[in-house]
Amino acid sequence: MPLVKTQAEGINLADTFAFTGTVSGAHSLTVGTPVSANGNDEVDITGISSSAKRITLIVESLSSDGNNDSKVQLGTSSGLQTSGYGSVSFWGSGGLQGVDDGMAWYGTNASNALSGAMIIYNFGSNYWVSHHTGKYNNNNGMFGGASVQLSGTLDRLRIRNTSTNTYDGGQVTVLVET
Repeated sequence: MPLVKTQAEGINLADTFAFTGTVSGAHSLTVGTPVSANGNDEVDITGISSSAKRITLIVESLSSDGNNDSKVQLGTSSGLQTSGYGSVSFWGSGGLQGVDDGMAWYGTNASNALSGAMIIYNFGSNYWVSHHTGKYNNNNGMFGGASVQLSGTLDRLRIRNTSTNTYDGGQVTVLVET
Protein backbone atom coordinates (compact mmCIF):
# COMPACT_ATOMS: atom_id res chain seq x y z
CA MET A 1 0.00 0.00 0.00
CA PRO A 2 1.41 3.42 -0.92
CA LEU A 3 2.35 5.83 1.80
CA VAL A 4 0.07 8.86 1.80
CA LYS A 5 0.47 11.72 4.22
CA THR A 6 -1.84 14.62 4.68
CA GLN A 7 -0.64 18.17 4.96
CA ALA A 8 -1.53 18.16 8.65
CA GLU A 9 0.70 15.14 9.29
CA GLY A 10 3.71 16.70 7.60
CA ILE A 11 6.64 14.80 6.11
CA ASN A 12 9.47 13.40 8.17
CA LEU A 13 12.72 13.64 6.23
CA ALA A 14 13.72 10.29 7.71
CA ASP A 15 10.81 8.58 5.90
CA THR A 16 11.56 6.50 2.81
CA PHE A 17 9.41 6.96 -0.27
CA ALA A 18 9.14 4.66 -3.28
CA PHE A 19 8.03 6.11 -6.59
CA THR A 20 6.56 3.92 -9.28
CA GLY A 21 5.52 4.52 -12.87
CA THR A 22 7.09 6.40 -15.72
CA VAL A 23 8.50 9.89 -15.44
CA SER A 24 7.01 12.00 -18.18
CA GLY A 25 8.51 15.20 -19.45
CA ALA A 26 12.00 14.22 -18.33
CA HIS A 27 14.68 16.54 -19.62
CA SER A 28 18.22 15.89 -20.77
CA LEU A 29 21.09 18.29 -20.12
CA THR A 30 24.14 18.41 -22.38
CA VAL A 31 27.18 20.27 -21.08
CA GLY A 32 29.58 21.72 -23.62
CA THR A 33 33.36 21.86 -23.31
CA PRO A 34 34.64 25.41 -22.62
CA VAL A 35 36.19 27.04 -25.69
CA SER A 36 38.85 29.75 -25.50
CA ALA A 37 37.83 33.02 -27.14
CA ASN A 38 41.37 34.42 -27.09
CA GLY A 39 42.46 35.60 -30.55
CA ASN A 40 38.99 35.21 -32.12
CA ASP A 41 36.50 37.87 -33.13
CA GLU A 42 33.66 35.36 -32.68
CA VAL A 43 32.97 31.98 -31.11
CA ASP A 44 30.57 29.56 -32.81
CA ILE A 45 28.61 26.85 -31.02
CA THR A 46 27.18 24.36 -33.52
CA GLY A 47 25.33 21.04 -33.34
CA ILE A 48 22.65 22.28 -30.94
CA SER A 49 19.90 19.67 -30.67
CA SER A 50 16.73 20.38 -32.65
CA SER A 51 14.78 19.53 -29.50
CA ALA A 52 16.51 22.23 -27.40
CA LYS A 53 14.12 23.97 -25.02
CA ARG A 54 16.63 26.06 -23.09
CA ILE A 55 20.23 27.04 -23.87
CA THR A 56 22.46 28.62 -21.25
CA LEU A 57 25.42 30.43 -22.78
CA ILE A 58 28.11 30.92 -20.13
CA VAL A 59 31.12 33.21 -20.46
CA GLU A 60 34.05 33.55 -18.08
CA SER A 61 36.38 36.58 -18.16
CA LEU A 62 35.48 37.37 -21.79
CA SER A 63 37.29 40.53 -22.88
CA SER A 64 38.02 42.38 -26.10
CA ASP A 65 40.96 44.40 -27.43
CA GLY A 66 38.69 47.34 -28.34
CA ASN A 67 35.83 49.44 -27.07
CA ASN A 68 32.96 47.34 -28.35
CA ASP A 69 30.61 44.98 -26.62
CA SER A 70 29.23 41.59 -27.63
CA LYS A 71 26.10 40.21 -29.19
CA VAL A 72 24.73 36.70 -29.60
CA GLN A 73 23.24 35.62 -32.92
CA LEU A 74 21.10 32.49 -33.29
CA GLY A 75 21.05 30.42 -36.44
CA THR A 76 19.64 27.53 -38.44
CA SER A 77 21.20 25.19 -40.98
CA SER A 78 20.77 28.08 -43.47
CA GLY A 79 23.04 30.36 -41.42
CA LEU A 80 22.92 32.99 -38.70
CA GLN A 81 19.98 35.36 -38.21
CA THR A 82 21.40 38.89 -38.55
CA SER A 83 18.23 40.99 -38.20
CA GLY A 84 14.86 41.05 -36.48
CA TYR A 85 16.08 40.98 -32.87
CA GLY A 86 14.55 43.10 -30.14
CA SER A 87 17.37 43.49 -27.62
CA VAL A 88 18.69 45.54 -24.69
CA SER A 89 21.57 45.22 -22.22
CA PHE A 90 21.70 47.66 -19.30
CA TRP A 91 24.47 48.56 -16.87
CA GLY A 92 24.89 51.26 -14.21
CA SER A 93 23.72 54.42 -15.94
CA GLY A 94 23.41 53.25 -19.52
CA GLY A 95 22.75 50.47 -21.91
CA LEU A 96 22.81 49.04 -25.40
CA GLN A 97 19.26 49.67 -26.57
CA GLY A 98 17.45 48.88 -29.79
CA VAL A 99 20.01 46.33 -31.00
CA ASP A 100 18.37 44.49 -33.93
CA ASP A 101 21.23 42.36 -35.35
CA GLY A 102 21.76 40.17 -32.28
CA MET A 103 21.11 39.73 -28.57
CA ALA A 104 23.09 42.60 -27.00
CA TRP A 105 25.48 41.76 -24.16
CA TYR A 106 27.39 44.62 -22.54
CA GLY A 107 30.74 44.17 -20.82
CA THR A 108 33.42 42.80 -23.15
CA ASN A 109 35.25 45.98 -24.08
CA ALA A 110 38.96 46.68 -23.51
CA SER A 111 38.62 47.77 -19.88
CA ASN A 112 36.22 45.01 -18.80
CA ALA A 113 36.01 41.22 -18.62
CA LEU A 114 32.52 39.75 -18.73
CA SER A 115 31.54 36.75 -16.58
CA GLY A 116 27.89 35.71 -16.66
CA ALA A 117 25.15 33.74 -18.35
CA MET A 118 22.56 34.31 -21.05
CA ILE A 119 19.61 31.93 -20.87
CA ILE A 120 17.80 31.48 -24.18
CA TYR A 121 14.33 29.88 -24.12
CA ASN A 122 12.36 28.24 -26.93
CA PHE A 123 8.96 29.90 -26.75
CA GLY A 124 7.58 27.70 -29.55
CA SER A 125 7.30 28.11 -33.33
CA ASN A 126 11.03 28.95 -33.62
CA TYR A 127 10.54 32.00 -31.39
CA TRP A 128 13.33 32.50 -28.83
CA VAL A 129 13.52 34.82 -25.83
CA SER A 130 16.50 35.45 -23.56
CA HIS A 131 17.66 37.16 -20.43
CA HIS A 132 21.19 37.70 -19.16
CA THR A 133 23.03 38.82 -16.06
CA GLY A 134 26.65 39.07 -15.13
CA LYS A 135 29.52 41.24 -14.01
CA TYR A 136 31.90 43.18 -16.21
CA ASN A 137 34.35 44.16 -13.48
CA ASN A 138 34.61 43.64 -9.73
CA ASN A 139 32.31 46.58 -8.97
CA ASN A 140 29.64 46.54 -11.68
CA GLY A 141 27.11 44.25 -13.31
CA MET A 142 24.61 44.22 -16.14
CA PHE A 143 21.29 42.69 -17.19
CA GLY A 144 19.03 42.57 -20.21
CA GLY A 145 16.87 40.57 -22.54
CA ALA A 146 16.05 39.87 -26.17
CA SER A 147 13.75 38.03 -28.55
CA VAL A 148 13.85 36.82 -32.14
CA GLN A 149 11.78 34.68 -34.53
CA LEU A 150 13.92 32.29 -36.60
CA SER A 151 12.95 31.02 -40.04
CA GLY A 152 13.71 27.42 -39.07
CA THR A 153 15.00 25.16 -36.32
CA LEU A 154 17.83 26.57 -34.21
CA ASP A 155 21.04 24.51 -34.44
CA ARG A 156 23.81 27.06 -33.76
CA LEU A 157 24.71 30.31 -32.10
CA ARG A 158 27.56 32.77 -32.26
CA ILE A 159 28.89 35.24 -29.73
CA ARG A 160 30.78 38.06 -31.39
CA ASN A 161 31.99 41.60 -30.92
CA THR A 162 29.66 44.37 -32.03
CA SER A 163 32.47 45.66 -34.28
CA THR A 164 35.74 44.33 -35.70
CA ASN A 165 37.57 43.83 -32.41
CA THR A 166 39.11 40.55 -31.28
CA TYR A 167 38.61 38.76 -27.98
CA ASP A 168 41.83 38.87 -25.99
CA GLY A 169 40.75 36.55 -23.19
CA GLY A 170 38.03 34.41 -21.70
CA GLN A 171 36.14 31.27 -22.49
CA VAL A 172 32.65 30.26 -23.60
CA THR A 173 30.48 27.18 -23.07
CA VAL A 174 26.83 26.13 -23.27
CA LEU A 175 24.38 23.95 -21.38
CA VAL A 176 21.58 22.66 -23.62
CA GLU A 177 18.38 21.30 -22.11
CA THR A 178 16.13 19.19 -24.32
